[in-house]
Amino acid sequence: MAGENDGDVYEEGEGELVDWQLPVAFNENRHTEKIEGSRPVTETWRMKERMKTVSVALVMCLNVGVDPPDVVKTTPCARLECWIDPLSTSPQKALESIGGNLQKQYERWQPRARYKQSLDPTVDEVKKLCTSLRRNAKEERVLFHYNGHGVPRPTVNGEIWVFNKSYTQYIPLSVYDLQTWMGSPSIYVFDCSNAGIIVESFRQFSQQRDQEIDSETTNGSQWYSGQGPPSSNKHCIQLAACGAKELLPMNPELPADLFTSCLTTPIKIALRWYVLQNTSKLVPGLTLEMVDKIPGQQNDRRTMWGELNWIFTAITDTIAWNILPKELFQKLFRQDLLVASLFRNFLLAERIMRSYNCTPISSPKLPPTYQHPMWQAWDLALDLCLCQLPRVNEEDGSAFKHSPFFAEQLTAFQVWLSFGREDRRPPEQLPIVLQVLLSQVHRLRALDLLGKFLDLGPWAVSLALSVGIFPYVLKLLQSSARELRPLLVFIWAKILAVDSSCQADLVKDNGHKYFLSILADPYLPAEHRTMAAFVLAMIVNEYQQGQEAALQGGVISVCLEQLGDRNSTLRQWLALCLGKVWTNFDNARWCGVRDSAHEKLYKLLLDPVPEVRAAAVFALGAFISNRSERSDHAIQIDLGVGMRLAEVASDGSPLVRKELAVAFGGLVVQFEGQFAAVASQMLEEEKLKDRNTPIVSAEAPATPTTMTSLQSYPSSSSTSVESAGSHDGLRRDSSSSSLSGLAFKNVHMCVWRSLLLLAMDPHTEVADMAKKIVNSVRLRASLCAKPKMVIQNSQMSHSAPCSPSNKPPANMMIGTPPQNLDMINSVDEVRNRDNQSPGRTSMLVTPVRGSGQGSQPPHQPYSMQFSRHRKIFDKGPTPIEEKEEEVPTITTTSAPSPRNLGSVSTEFFQWSFRHFAQPVHRMREMSDPESGLHHQREFRFLRNSHVRRDAREDQNRAGFSRLDDQIFVNRNQFPPSVVKFHPYKSHIAVADKESGVSIWNWEQGTRLSYIINDNPKSTRITAMDYINAHDKALLMCGSDDGAVRIWRKYMVDDGKGKELVTAFQALSDMLPLSRGSGLVCEWEQDSGMLLASGDVRVIRLWDTQKEMKLQDIPTSADSCVTSLACDSMGRSLLIAGCGDGTVRLFDRRLAPTECRVMTLKEHSGWVVNVHLQKGTEGKIISASAGGDIKMWDPRFTESVRSFSTQSSITSMAVHPRADVIACGSVNQSISVYNQSGDSLSLIKYHEGFLGQRIGTISCLTFHPYLVRLAAGSNDAFVSVYSSPAKRS
Repeated sequence: MAGENDGDVYEEGEGELVDWQLPVAFNENRHTEKIEGSRPVTETWRMKERMKTVSVALVMCLNVGVDPPDVVKTTPCARLECWIDPLSTSPQKALESIGGNLQKQYERWQPRARYKQSLDPTVDEVKKLCTSLRRNAKEERVLFHYNGHGVPRPTVNGEIWVFNKSYTQYIPLSVYDLQTWMGSPSIYVFDCSNAGIIVESFRQFSQQRDQEIDSETTNGSQWYSGQGPPSSNKHCIQLAACGAKELLPMNPELPADLFTSCLTTPIKIALRWYVLQNTSKLVPGLTLEMVDKIPGQQNDRRTMWGELNWIFTAITDTIAWNILPKELFQKLFRQDLLVASLFRNFLLAERIMRSYNCTPISSPKLPPTYQHPMWQAWDLALDLCLCQLPRVNEEDGSAFKHSPFFAEQLTAFQVWLSFGREDRRPPEQLPIVLQVLLSQVHRLRALDLLGKFLDLGPWAVSLALSVGIFPYVLKLLQSSARELRPLLVFIWAKILAVDSSCQADLVKDNGHKYFLSILADPYLPAEHRTMAAFVLAMIVNEYQQGQEAALQGGVISVCLEQLGDRNSTLRQWLALCLGKVWTNFDNARWCGVRDSAHEKLYKLLLDPVPEVRAAAVFALGAFISNRSERSDHAIQIDLGVGMRLAEVASDGSPLVRKELAVAFGGLVVQFEGQFAAVASQMLEEEKLKDRNTPIVSAEAPATPTTMTSLQSYPSSSSTSVESAGSHDGLRRDSSSSSLSGLAFKNVHMCVWRSLLLLAMDPHTEVADMAKKIVNSVRLRASLCAKPKMVIQNSQMSHSAPCSPSNKPPANMMIGTPPQNLDMINSVDEVRNRDNQSPGRTSMLVTPVRGSGQGSQPPHQPYSMQFSRHRKIFDKGPTPIEEKEEEVPTITTTSAPSPRNLGSVSTEFFQWSFRHFAQPVHRMREMSDPESGLHHQREFRFLRNSHVRRDAREDQNRAGFSRLDDQIFVNRNQFPPSVVKFHPYKSHIAVADKESGVSIWNWEQGTRLSYIINDNPKSTRITAMDYINAHDKALLMCGSDDGAVRIWRKYMVDDGKGKELVTAFQALSDMLPLSRGSGLVCEWEQDSGMLLASGDVRVIRLWDTQKEMKLQDIPTSADSCVTSLACDSMGRSLLIAGCGDGTVRLFDRRLAPTECRVMTLKEHSGWVVNVHLQKGTEGKIISASAGGDIKMWDPRFTESVRSFSTQSSITSMAVHPRADVIACGSVNQSISVYNQSGDSLSLIKYHEGFLGQRIGTISCLTFHPYLVRLAAGSNDAFVSVYSSPAKRS
């Protein structure tokens, strides 16, 4: 396998890194993902309305000593009621004792409820009791417990029985009336024979009641005792002991109220039932008396009784969570503590009573659970517990051995995690993990496993929240145990990444202090502090209470202290946290000012990691975007930050530039009047300037005029920023009049120019955002530029000029621009006019309604006239003169607000925290040797190795073989300007002079794809290369405006599926030369460096991993750079061919002013190309337009060999591994030589009978490995030549 040779760093016979060691450029998340947040997960775990059972009615119809007439009891028969024998004392006393015991049993589950007993009641007593409890409970739940063991069974008409006052008759009580008295929400427990009849009647009466409510609501009348319609019974719950045709068990070994015992004393009845089963024989000598003497308390998990109750709760919770639908589980097991306890115990009642041929019924109905496998775990727990009982009882106070139940369940959960994924069934042990969090013994392991589960993805977090994990991990934040810190901060990072609404719970419980202490702890690893910073950022994200709490906790100083940490992700989240703390929160902003936060953040603007730089810009943008009233000090700070941010406009990462556009948008909102005045001033100055563009010849030195930078744009104008502030509709800061107007004007001008550059950014998203801001400012300025005419009924009439007040005309419609603004061209429109590719218009102009007709001259704001192809030193096109009388407007209620028109935003923050929602500890699929992606990569590398190996024979004989066998020829759509072979596929990329790139298969002769590079039409592609050609190739296109665009999926759907990976301005100060080379690039795959030069006086080195400029190397030449070559292995020697005929050598290791080590001057004219042979002693090969080809030893200033092609040449290519040189001449021919100067081939005609003459060669290139030559000519033909096939 290709991967087995990983130890051999270099390819045999060559000084090149093998594919496995080559870095993959532009493969970070910011390149492969859209910068957007995750789709919001619908919050279902949090109960919309929590309920509490506040009142309990205990209705006992026992009539002790008298059996009901329709029940024939066995002898002996079950007699115990609430574990009391009613015949052991007087009937009345027994009745009271039973009622008191039942109340105590319920109080174990809900001690704070209001209990009312009704013993052997009448109808009136039941009515009075129910209405009283409902009145006191208001909207909370009421429980109605009915024991009908002393009255007849329910009737088919939906009636239960009570007594008359003298206890001589059984009186029926309609369930319909009971519904009316109890209201909703309520829960009913019916412990009597044939109880299923009551549940069915309840359902029928509920439907009848709902129909009556709907009917009365429709008719608008009230029929219920003048109190309005009764409440619906949809929120009522019923638990019944048996089915409609079933009798209660009469086994004398069981209590008579078996159902009630299961619901209120589950452990006691479970133990008794265990003894009655055959399985009890596993514990010899076990009796019912011994079971009743189990030591401990229900709420003490350290005792035997408490541990059994704990295990029982975990098992029943687990059964319910695994079987019930999630919504039903939330309603029954998480909404109300008493209801949850009753339903847990109901699962036990179903298991026990089914063994006696009774089927408990519930509404809502539950699926059968009595055969769930978890019951076997419960039986095992009872076995292990009860086998110790004889010893514990004999040795009074002897400690018992705790059950291994929880440890075993955690092990099962751990096994599931080894193979867990989203499409598998969820782990049934998850509710048990929740219970284990209560135990200090297992807590650490449980938290570790819980964190690993949450790391599986958002679906796992949602599952954990739905099971009820939230209150447990919230309470654990009160723990001071240091060993829990890493686990808890990881868990909370996962939770907040999926559900940010938890921020309110954290602030309410002071949980933010826990994470502040983690962030401030220098002894914790950086990854844990990163997660703490993320949690704090989420706490303060758009939540004022969180901002206030964090500010009081000193979050700003804590974050600022660690901005210099080595961990880049920590630096990123510290900056994001700071940005969120002071977003629209002035107190935090001034706290940051006191701590010099903005100055400390400046350092991050030069951070080597683009995400950190983007976070710093995000924080500084939020710092200056607060919309509170500004003091002089605040304005100075804002403008100072704006000046520093303007330096970021040339950053190589679009991630950073998008955040910069947002920051500028906030600054524009704060100083909208001043920016509008600057825009208006620049427009006026452009009208007065000379319209001619200075041209610099390729060989002449630049004049001082051409070297004038935009930074020195004249600032003198009769219209100052301050005076412009009085224009109609322009807002002016109250304190600005006391400050230095000139200094502020320079800041506004600098930021405005940066915005204009961003509006022409090669990255579409950056340009769209900046154009939206620019257009809004221009719109603002145009509204206030001069008096407007008013249109009425399609007839123009003159009106007096508007008064310079801030009050808009009375009849101005909000958000409606004047009609002449329809003719304001956005930057998009200028670009679309110059480019056939469609652009996206981001100018938000509301269509004019009710406007009149009339001629409207085109009006182009200054900021929209910078087409992308304009050279930087050009003064720009002059706007078309406007005629005052031809500029109509309409009356509207108010001027449109730039706050709305120019507002831009990104999802960088949401995209950043999406990282925490995704698996963090999972191995990347590309690194997994068993993954499909790894196998595909292995295949590609094996293919590459075969290509390199198979090419060696051709390379060895290339120096004495002809190279004129035309194996491919086809007509390109437009004349080609650059051609490039894919190193390992039979693809050739052909860039034409119309900004398009064709991908051809030169073996099959077919065109595979055609993409538009999206550079302006008046510019052309002058540089092209494959990036990551050894793996998944990207296509890099550089145009002569200095922009570089990198594409992926350029082969998808004939190029229509292309995706822009990144785009940046490799060179921003291109000189307007009469003959220029455009943009010249050299790509180093080994180092990830991009060298760029061309119509400039420098060679710029870009680090594509950092996406930032490393250095500018001055060429010290008075002409452009025509070609570049570099030593990719030594990474020190850099060679530049220049338009003045010189070949200049640079040592990158030296300082920029000293790095030019040699200038070779033997060429008499334009250097067509330079090439550096591979290896430590590689020669330099250069060719000039005059036709002379020279070879140089880098150690000497004189050439070691030279020869002439006898004619002028337009292009030259050298095979990087074979002894062959090709030259394209102006006389429509291609000459092929070896390095000794021997002519190998002369190509003048296309192959075939009467083949036509080839056109003038515009570009040549060799395949990096195969001996193949590609040529593009001005007649739009592209050809590929090969050596003649070897004869066998």
